[in-house]
Amino acid sequence: MQPAPDTLRRLLQAVQSVILGKPEVVRHALTAVLAGGHILLEDVPGVGKTTLAQSIARALGCSFRRIQFTSDLLPSDILGVNVYSQREERFEFRPGPVFANLVLADEINRTTPKTQSSLLEAMNEGQVSLDDQTRPLPRPFIVIATQNPQDYHGTYPLPESQLDRFMVRLRLGYPADDVERAILRGEGGHALFDDLSAQTTAEELLALQAQVDAVKVEPLVLDYLLSLVHATRNAPHIELGISTRGALAFQRAAKARALLDGRGFVRPDDLKALAIPVLAHRVHVTGAGDGLFRPQAEAEQAIQRVLASVPVPL
Repeated sequence: MQPAPDTLRRLLQAVQSVILGKPEVVRHALTAVLAGGHILLEDVPGVGKTTLAQSIARALGCSFRRIQFTSDLLPSDILGVNVYSQREERFEFRPGPVFANLVLADEINRTTPKTQSSLLEAMNEGQVSLDDQTRPLPRPFIVIATQNPQDYHGTYPLPESQLDRFMVRLRLGYPADDVERAILRGEGGHALFDDLSAQTTAEELLALQAQVDAVKVEPLVLDYLLSLVHATRNAPHIELGISTRGALAFQRAAKARALLDGRGFVRPDDLKALAIPVLAHRVHVTGAGDGLFRPQAEAEQAIQRVLASVPVPL
């Protein structure tokens, strides 16, 4: 395996030049992209969720479409529709915005569960089935979804099956004082977005994603991963633990993070760093209450307790 640290370093630097003060969030997002996974950005309005998604799309140099989710959005508005052509005397398929390398599903929880579920097949299998025909989506195919907290008016909670399709769930949070001051002076954010240039192509990204498969996971590290997964299933404070699909996503994200560092092997530290963004949205915590970010915060605390309870291999 020949890692490409220069390309990946340029990607990181390009996105971080726009998203100031959030290096670990950008790192997690690009880890998911490298692993071929989907990203869920959850936070209050105005902290940079859409800007992060747009910056990643521009830095990757892939085809990009944005879907603004609203309460009246229909599945056909996302997937496409067959339209009868009188000139050709047959039905013609008009593809929807999901037919792109990177799709921004903006405010995904502002639409109904029926429309939300129209993305399930696309996210899981990279294809769309419509009127007894299956059409492949472009490769690579990545969904970056943003959502506001569930307490906000007009939101619909994402079902567990939908949440499980996202490799990572990330929260940006408010910027630090010095970062916010720099943004107000025009030294970041949209002020630099227009200068952002593509660092890869779709073909180069596919080649990088293929390198993730070659990253090694030693038996001791794999045992540690499985111990963390099993601990979520047996913890008294967790009602629903990590599934096998979640374990596979955890492993692939760790391999992608190792490649991002220019390594050909996974360390336990990779798993520890990714445990919350990859696992927290996949567990149900016993007696999780309502309130702004409270279920998510309690899930993150539960994963922290699991990390503390499982010995790290030497």
